[in-house]
Amino acid sequence: MTRRETLALMAGSLARAAGRLPANRNVKWALGSNLWNFFPRVAFTDILDVMKDTGFIGIRLTQFPQIFKTYHITAAEMQKETSRRGCQIITISFNGPTHDPARRAGVIANAKTAMSFLKEFEANHLVVFPPSRSNGTGEATFKAMCESFNEIGATAREMGFYAGLHNHMAEIVQNEDEIDRCMAMTDPKLFYFSPDTAHLHLAGCDVVKTLEKHKHRLMMADYKDAKRLNNAKPDTFDRDSIFDLGDGEIDFEGCHRVLKSISFKGWLVVDLDIARQGPRNSYERCGAYAVNKLERIYA
Repeated sequence: MTRRETLALMAGSLARAAGRLPANRNVKWALGSNLWNFFPRVAFTDILDVMKDTGFIGIRLTQFPQIFKTYHITAAEMQKETSRRGCQIITISFNGPTHDPARRAGVIANAKTAMSFLKEFEANHLVVFPPSRSNGTGEATFKAMCESFNEIGATAREMGFYAGLHNHMAEIVQNEDEIDRCMAMTDPKLFYFSPDTAHLHLAGCDVVKTLEKHKHRLMMADYKDAKRLNNAKPDTFDRDSIFDLGDGEIDFEGCHRVLKSISFKGWLVVDLDIARQGPRNSYERCGAYAVNKLERIYA
């Protein structure tokens, strides 16, 4: 074989590698529907086509149940279209006034409704967002929230689900101390951890160390890259701080080593808040990063 032929063969192999989709074996890749709220409205099937083409085979729904009206689609139609493309609804973004004991019964009822819907898609995870920090972060508020989390968790286990905390900027569980406190005040047999790497980073956490500390309660995670902006205001979230995987400051290779250490088998959600060149381009880039940088560590 001549040198030119060898180089041509190598170039072809690299091109094929660059075009590979995420393996979706132990680690399964998903995206979030919320990104499309920042673009002109498309059919829900267009979102599913991006998923199929980029290898992000799961989706976390936001604005449930209003999302059905937004996209003029029924749950049955959604199930049919996801199945046709080999995709899955894996969870929803669930929130409510968990800080208010007087409204707890309604929160639990809504959680049951959400999980009953997800069960139709053979999903078994509920991602739970804390309330806004505007409701306070004092001891009584925090305690009431954690008690609600335990009740949501108990209901989830009864239904064959896992429920877990999703940390978020500008919400009651934001920084390292609050995450540790929430994990300490909730039952590890009932309530799990579903961290967002970008929001950990923006809150000043060491992302890898946080995952390592709570790895035995890790239910699923958002792999989302971020940069700390110099003009960022305390306790606020600016979606301009979010970037495609590999374009920010987060050590995802370190995160992946944590996943490998526990033989993680589950979903990672690349729930982008911004796509500077459009959703398809961003998810192609994120998928390439997963293939080329992360799968050599753990797939």
